Amino acid sequence: MAVMEWYLISTNNFIGAACGYTNVYNQGYGQATTALSTALFNHGAACGTCYEIICVNAPQACKPGKIRVTATNFCPPNYTKTTDIWCNPPQKHFDLAMPMYLKIAEYKAGVVPIVYRRVKCGKTDGVKFLMGGNKYWTLVLVYNVGGAGDVKSVRIRSSGASRWTQMTRNWGQNWLLVGRILLGKALSFEVTTSDGSVVQAINVVPSNWNFGMTFEAKKIFH
Repeated sequence: MAVMEWYLISTNNFIGAACGYTNVYNQGYGQATTALSTALFNHGAACGTCYEIICVNAPQACKPGKIRVTATNFCPPNYTKTTDIWCNPPQKHFDLAMPMYLKIAEYKAGVVPIVYRRVKCGKTDGVKFLMGGNKYWTLVLVYNVGGAGDVKSVRIRSSGASRWTQMTRNWGQNWLLVGRILLGKALSFEVTTSDGSVVQAINVVPSNWNFGMTFEAKKIFH
């Protein structure tokens, strides 16, 4: 059992800062998103996971039906109050965009009880890589991941290299490589999700890439 509530949508809400997403609406997640409480967020490892949610045990608040949402942000705990502590451990809490909340609960209901389950993330497009960083380090946002949705490992290989190099999670789904100049080289990625599924995107980034560019793999996770 868990609970959920809603937040108002603004331009800022579309930024999944804790997961590294720069604009969840433009990056294909739309309004079907949620922030997770500490008990579910797992220090950012849960970013990209998908859930099916049903409102329960509140006849005056719940609407029939169910929704599917993707975890794109963090609902921080509040230790300074004795009320509005729904995101504090060990509470399992989903903070939904209001349009999604209204699909299964009444506007004035506030925090309502729910049941939820982890589901696969359905994607029709390939995994996407947003290139960031500078000449001293490379930061890659991996998003639009289907299947399990959450990435547990990213390896990178530049043109001319014989081996894959492990990247480290910087925060959310931003993956970091320090101390190697990659500009001017074609890049390949190997992405592994939490269920052990692997996609290799060979030469997905051409040699003329630059920071701020996004590239899409031909393969998808199922």
